[in-house]
Amino acid sequence: MSKVAVPSVNHDRHFPKKIAIRNLKVRTSILVATRGLILPLLLILVWQLTGTFAGISNTVLPTPIDIVKSFQALLLSGELWIHLKISVTRALSGFLLGASLGLLLGTLTGLSRTTEQVADPSLQMLRTVPHLALAPLFILWFGLGELSKVLLIALGAFFPLYVNTLLGIRGVDKKLFEVTRILEFSRLKQVTKLILPASLPNILLGVRLSLGSAWLGLVVSELMGASEGIGYLIMDARQFTRTDVVFVGIIIFALGGKLADSFVRILESKLLKWRDSYQGKSID
Repeated sequence: MSKVAVPSVNHDRHFPKKIAIRNLKVRTSILVATRGLILPLLLILVWQLTGTFAGISNTVLPTPIDIVKSFQALLLSGELWIHLKISVTRALSGFLLGASLGLLLGTLTGLSRTTEQVADPSLQMLRTVPHLALAPLFILWFGLGELSKVLLIALGAFFPLYVNTLLGIRGVDKKLFEVTRILEFSRLKQVTKLILPASLPNILLGVRLSLGSAWLGLVVSELMGASEGIGYLIMDARQFTRTDVVFVGIIIFALGGKLADSFVRILESKLLKWRDSYQGKSID
């Protein structure tokens, strides 16, 4: 009598554990998001009640409901999309230009003490000059077109990444350089395999700060002289005392900055899994 082969079922004994870990991560994410919403929702509630019962004019302080209505009207008309697209394009162009130069020069300055002695004093002096002080010069030199706006944004994005890249490279353990010399690493291999990976936490911090500075540079450039963009939308609404539209523009700037910052934080969590650092004490 022939035996019938019964296919063996390979049960993954770790499957329940994986499900439990995944569910824990989902619950943790929901808890973190909920905690982050408590303060904004409370502020909106107080704001709405104050505007409704205190008799404050909408010209002075529009209620959240009025702002939502204005946002909806701008969205349906298509006007908001046009201004938002232009502002995002400007911010990304300036950020990519400034961050690329900041990363490059920060790396060169970190690797060469001579380059640091030549370039860093002048750059540190320029870093302390506010955007508002430079904006008139940029308009005078480059006109009111896109070039002056992109360059002003790039200037803001340059310095945070430059400084943090320099500090990250100088913070690499000196003993690791001795190891690479023993292993006879080339200069290029030393940079790609040791210096940049070890400096990655500082570089990513610089990216976060650069994105924030680029967004601030966008605000300054569009408020100083623009015919399109969210900054122009705010200035135009101010002239016609449409305070609700002004708040729409401010909220868009705030949300855009938050989204950019959240993107880099997600990138940090992916690229820096190896880092075991203190995350703060949670009060449950």
